[in-house]
Amino acid sequence: MAIARIAGITLPPNKRIEIALMYIYGVGRSLAQKILESTKINPDTRTHALAEEEINRIREEMKKYKVEGDLRREVLMNIKRLKEIGSHRGSRHHKRLPVRGQRTKTNSRTVRGNVRRTMGSGRKASAQKT
Repeated sequence: MAIARIAGITLPPNKRIEIALMYIYGVGRSLAQKILESTKINPDTRTHALAEEEINRIREEMKKYKVEGDLRREVLMNIKRLKEIGSHRGSRHHKRLPVRGQRTKTNSRTVRGNVRRTMGSGRKASAQKT
């Protein structure tokens, strides 16, 4: 019963290994399943129940994929490149607006932040008129 630390991330001990691998940036459900299939580890196994040898097999398999720091760096470099060449997508990133063609009149709270709130018509409530 060893603490599973893969790609600099400590995996949660009481979760299934298939779900625990998703805590690593760049690893989704399908990649986690592919890794477990190639290392011949049961996806239903809990993380704390893995042997050291199984953890090492997962680490070796993970080296084939770009995850965590390398992937974050690549994404940031791609965004920086878009900004430098002056593309539309780059300018949208710079202005912190939705990049992929979504509407902005409403429903862009996740990108713009929750700062702009609607205020109603501006009329006072009837109880406050007196």
